[in-house]
Amino acid sequence: MSVSAISSLVTPTPNASSGSRRSADFHPTVWGDYFVQYALEPMEVDEITKRQIITLKEKVSKMLVPINAKAFRPLTQANLIDSVQRLGLYYHFEREIGEVLQHIHNSYVENGIITLNEDLCSLALLFRLLRQQGYYISPDVFKKFKNEEGKFNETIITDVEGMLSSYEAAHLRIHGEDILDEALGFTSSHLELMTTQLSPSLAAKVNHSLKRPLRKNVSRLVARHYISTYEEDPSHDESLLLFAKLDFNMLQKQHQKEVGIISKWWKDMDFATKVPFARDRIVEDYFWTLGVYFEPQYSLGRRLMTKAISMVSIIDDIYDVHGTFEELHVFTEAIDRWDISCLEFLPDYMKFCYQALLDVFQEIEQEMAKEGRGFCVKYVINEVKRLAKVYFAEAKWLNNNYTPTMEEYLDTALVSCGYHCITAVAFIGMGCIATEEAFKWLTNDPKIVTASKVICRLMNDVVSNEIELKRGNNVSSIECYMKQHGVTKQDAIEELNRRVTSAWKDINEEFLDPAEMPKPLLRVALNLSRVIHVLYKDEDGYVHSKGSTKDDIASLLLNPCSL
Repeated sequence: MSVSAISSLVTPTPNASSGSRRSADFHPTVWGDYFVQYALEPMEVDEITKRQIITLKEKVSKMLVPINAKAFRPLTQANLIDSVQRLGLYYHFEREIGEVLQHIHNSYVENGIITLNEDLCSLALLFRLLRQQGYYISPDVFKKFKNEEGKFNETIITDVEGMLSSYEAAHLRIHGEDILDEALGFTSSHLELMTTQLSPSLAAKVNHSLKRPLRKNVSRLVARHYISTYEEDPSHDESLLLFAKLDFNMLQKQHQKEVGIISKWWKDMDFATKVPFARDRIVEDYFWTLGVYFEPQYSLGRRLMTKAISMVSIIDDIYDVHGTFEELHVFTEAIDRWDISCLEFLPDYMKFCYQALLDVFQEIEQEMAKEGRGFCVKYVINEVKRLAKVYFAEAKWLNNNYTPTMEEYLDTALVSCGYHCITAVAFIGMGCIATEEAFKWLTNDPKIVTASKVICRLMNDVVSNEIELKRGNNVSSIECYMKQHGVTKQDAIEELNRRVTSAWKDINEEFLDPAEMPKPLLRVALNLSRVIHVLYKDEDGYVHSKGSTKDDIASLLLNPCSL
């Protein structure tokens, strides 16, 4: 569309609002300018701590892969790997963990069946670790714990650790694995019932797993929580515990510095004043990014991704709560043209947002040019344009009081959830592994990315439904499904939950070897889904960030581990 054509869409006074505006009444930022202080703090770790970390890392590496092959004990190594992963140290030992699990697979697995004759806890752990690594392991390993009637033996109910281990393993299920569906139902229902009969510490452990199983939890939160529980375990390894604490604190300093710099950018841009109707959630945006990749080498990725998420969030609020229909029409055309000359036709608040959007992507372009990866920017800009178009399509539904079919809704809403765009932005920060082939793969809606979008959209719809209805938005998957199929709201919610469950199975399938793309790229979709589970399990923890989201952020960005 030409500039003159855009001009014809606006009223003679572009700053005047035509049509009605809605209000979301989002609560102000929980954090204020608190994190800005970290922008100026040094990130360097002292030399004594650095040497300590190097020494401990060498020691743990030798523990994982014993020099003497005769010292190799599959269950001992499996338990050590489990602790290393839970403590958040796995990124140091990906090669060693891969070697150990390959050895276990080659030595103790035949045709997908684990041949070790062990207890429920151990077999479930081996099943989970090998599945996580990409090996197809048959779920028939759990048949030995069933009775003649084909049901799980009631005797295993007293084995709390075995039940927990099986519960965690069952979250790695794929389609058609009825025995794992049964195992998950059996263990979760019995674990819920027994919490009142357990010791306080064991009950807390069970409740935490029920709320946030390992497969669906953010890895940094897993580490922060497990460091505390591991320390209470009398059998813990002192070197491993100390390494985990030092590593967590070292990374926390880096993350504090990063969120400080981003918070300063947010404050200097004065977003809170310029777009007061939008969610002021820059720290939560960084937390979201931290859930995707926390490792030190992704520092640039986190900075660029957080800024991009913050812009997507503001644009979402422009379409969802503030812009008039006429303004949104012009804004959509401006984003599609991606040209600074469009500024003059926008209302002041949109001018600010549009300029900020172009600036963020100019920064991304400059950073990618330094890496010789300028090709990837066009893919992300195309996703932003697609996002604006579907936002406007949803605005049309609202403007026309139209309720689409479920299929029509999902065609649009799986894009408007923003996860395709955010996945592309995450790829930008991953360096040379995110090739142009990877971006082309992404544009073709691969199954694992579609699954993460389903989880994002449907979980969000379920927890935000009441608020959206009060705001006057009657178009969500719940309303669409109810109207199309003539069912109750509860029936619709149960169907959405089934689809979320199916999407998790899709993700698990895509991780099995041979994988379609390198595992670090697939992990982006997995980790984005994990963030959704944490933020949207019980409520919209992004909009309402005063509760568990605040506590989660504090645990990762405020409170170091005590040494």
